[in-house]
Amino acid sequence: MSTVTPFVPPPIAPPKPISLKRRWKKVTRKLRELGSIGSALASTGHPYMAHIVPMRRCNLACTYCNEFDDVSDPVPIDEMLRRIDHLGRLGTSVITISGGEPLLHPDLDKVIARIRKTGAIAGMITNGYLLMPDRIERLNKAGLDHMQISIDNVMPDDVSKKSLKVLDAKLRMLAEHADFHVNINSVVGGGIADPNDALKVSERALALGFSSTIGIIHDGSGQLKPLGEAERAVWDRVRNLTRRSYSRFNHFQEAIANGKPNDWRCRAGGRYVYICEFGLVHYCSQQRGYPGVPLAEYKTADVKREFLTEKSCAPNCTISCVHQVSYIDHWRAPQKTFVSPNAGGHGAAEAELVQIR
Repeated sequence: MSTVTPFVPPPIAPPKPISLKRRWKKVTRKLRELGSIGSALASTGHPYMAHIVPMRRCNLACTYCNEFDDVSDPVPIDEMLRRIDHLGRLGTSVITISGGEPLLHPDLDKVIARIRKTGAIAGMITNGYLLMPDRIERLNKAGLDHMQISIDNVMPDDVSKKSLKVLDAKLRMLAEHADFHVNINSVVGGGIADPNDALKVSERALALGFSSTIGIIHDGSGQLKPLGEAERAVWDRVRNLTRRSYSRFNHFQEAIANGKPNDWRCRAGGRYVYICEFGLVHYCSQQRGYPGVPLAEYKTADVKREFLTEKSCAPNCTISCVHQVSYIDHWRAPQKTFVSPNAGGHGAAEAELVQIR
């Protein structure tokens, strides 16, 4: 009978002095982030964050994920650049590349550089498998600001291959070479076998000098799945461990962990937009088809309309990026229920004009 040897992360070498270049990039990134928040507080007529998909194909197949396939071609670079320019036209503050696996796109560096050219903050969500020192240096040169890697377990299993054992060498490469901010997101729920893995992942991330967050895996429609007792205990421990680096805008997860709905104003389609590989604007990755308008046709009037439109899926939503972006405007502009947009339709509900503070 064979036994599985537990993974023990290798010791971390003493940190090298932080270079002046890396310090300067960190300072200027913080200033740009503060500027983007100030702009968002001053005006509601532009998206704060957009997720854009240049590549639906992924090199992994995690069982809980519905955001990938294994056949799609990359979006042609000229089309990707046009889409980035349209997000710039709308005044988008943060553009995050997701997938699929974005590192599979052959012209990803050009996409990142174009994001920076619009004045937006450039982010990326990746599984990290394709990272090597030379690839990290290329991301530095392209101007990447933020990278997030989700690590689901310590040892790979049938649910997810995004494991600490596989990715630890990649994390050490990032610690040595990355000029951009790195966040490691651990998870509980969604069939993850051992919730204690989230604590081990978070401890390793902090030891390497990264920020660390923890999320609750949603179901296939982005709706909540209450945590069990063991999952809740680990979730509390990780949140306490990462309190300084953890986002200050995750109060909504307390209700999710308890299986309770949230009372909030979802600003998807306005403050947050999701652009699929076909160039259509959606509320989020789990509500594709709403409003389903080509990005090239999306106007400031659409942003303002969706800002004011109440979403029926909001109470049980677990999509943290939408919650966090919407939190900027939680204090203003109550939403109203309008005629719901049809999936795949062009032109969402007509919204009554409401004065926005």
